[in-house]
Amino acid sequence: AMTDANYTGSMVSEFVIVGFPGLQDRESKAILFAVFLTVYLLILLGNLLLICILAADRSLHTPMYLTISSLAIIDITICTTLVPTMLAVLSSTTYTVSFSACFTQTYFFMALPSIESFILLLMAYDRYVAICHPLHYPARMTVRFTLQLIVVCWLGGFLCPVLVFSLAFTKRFCGPNRVLQCFCDYSGVLRLACEDVRSISYVSLFVVLSILLIPLFFIVLSYVKILLSVLHISSSAGRAKAVSTCSSHLLVISVFYFTSAGVYISYRIPGTSVDIRGMGSVIMIVFPALMNPIIYCLRTKEIRDSLVKTLKNSKIFPGSK
Repeated sequence: AMTDANYTGSMVSEFVIVGFPGLQDRESKAILFAVFLTVYLLILLGNLLLICILAADRSLHTPMYLTISSLAIIDITICTTLVPTMLAVLSSTTYTVSFSACFTQTYFFMALPSIESFILLLMAYDRYVAICHPLHYPARMTVRFTLQLIVVCWLGGFLCPVLVFSLAFTKRFCGPNRVLQCFCDYSGVLRLACEDVRSISYVSLFVVLSILLIPLFFIVLSYVKILLSVLHISSSAGRAKAVSTCSSHLLVISVFYFTSAGVYISYRIPGTSVDIRGMGSVIMIVFPALMNPIIYCLRTKEIRDSLVKTLKNSKIFPGSK
């Protein structure tokens, strides 16, 4: 409503982050706060543990594990950018954020998942070269070259949303200022503009789909080639080793893309409640970040062995020497 807005002239100067409109009672907010805080702490613990394992074990200082470390860093960054705002919203009666701070958060909400999408593509490329061109792998995928590709992924992720962010930022916001989300997400803020934003919505949808689907196409292409290459390996042990090195990556990729697809599909289904859409956005942020370290620690033998060795050396295991 017009009365909800604070103005600088005729412009909105701050936004009210509502959270879940259907879950505004104190008990529901307290339960959600406890759940999100627990999940956030588990995400920090899991990903920091993964980074520490990979940093401490020199045998894991290889291109593949560099990309896994980068994925853990981006997961921590995404959650730290957004989850504290969710917790603040759930612990407040009314949570307001300045116009510039809200738009800054929308930018990071678009940029950081873009970086993750590119990092997943880099991981698929690394496995493709390792399995399909094993003789060229040491020369092609050096640590230095992998670090350069990781930097390109980060730069590309931060550049991709610039156009749609700029288009939204220049629109007039002079009316309602209540964002029906737990944080400043792009679509939730954009629909509050006083002008027709349909063209921007189409452009942003095209950009988002491009960021998701173009890397996904090359990821699928890489794994098709990997599968064909694995089928030509004569020994069953060789095939098993090749499959085991890819299974963790495939699980991580599946978690990221299926979660993202589910959220974007729910946005396009008429009649989907605001609360379900809001919860979908939260799941899209926290679920991959929560699952990635679990998948890698449980399914990657080298990381699992390094973790066990670290625990034994720190005498956490009873009776360890």
